[in-house]
Amino acid sequence: MVRIAGILLAAGEGSRLGQPKALVEIGGQTLAERGVALLRAGGADPVLLVTGAVRASAAGARVVRNLDWRTGMGSSFAAGLHALETVEQESPEAERIVAAVIALADQPLVGVAAITRLIDAFAAGATVVVAAYDGKPRNPVLIHREHWAPAAALATGDFGARAFLRAHPELVTLVECGDTGSPFDIDTPADLEKVRRGS
Repeated sequence: MVRIAGILLAAGEGSRLGQPKALVEIGGQTLAERGVALLRAGGADPVLLVTGAVRASAAGARVVRNLDWRTGMGSSFAAGLHALETVEQESPEAERIVAAVIALADQPLVGVAAITRLIDAFAAGATVVVAAYDGKPRNPVLIHREHWAPAAALATGDFGARAFLRAHPELVTLVECGDTGSPFDIDTPADLEKVRRGS
């Protein structure tokens, strides 16, 4: 059986929030723990947790520390993809990782079904799959390994997969996930309070 990896980007310092997002707790779980659990429940294995501003961990995840986290999310995106090659080298007997689902720690309302839909679309032949909400592309994103290197090369500043997706729209398959959850971002204390009230 082939493997689909998961990468949770959780390296930022949360400047507008006033605290690193990876360690923010909602319902007894940190955003790092919640995001890793989401990816695993959706079928991703192994799962990498990319940290930076603070040290964080989560059960079921391998931690990848991005020392360049201050440059923005792009460096964390690239670090996660590069780390998958190391994971494979350490377990050469395991099945090859053929794709990766990338999710963001600050979007805790994404549903497990969104992950499984991306993986199902990949199994049906898509090589780049993006979750859409009311037709608008958001996160998470699945990328076939043949696109990892070019996607990582285009990731700069606060843009992870976006530059690659815009450069290659012909590769993108949108999968509607509006009924599975929300891509709402926690960027400010008001955002966090809104999510906590609803959880």
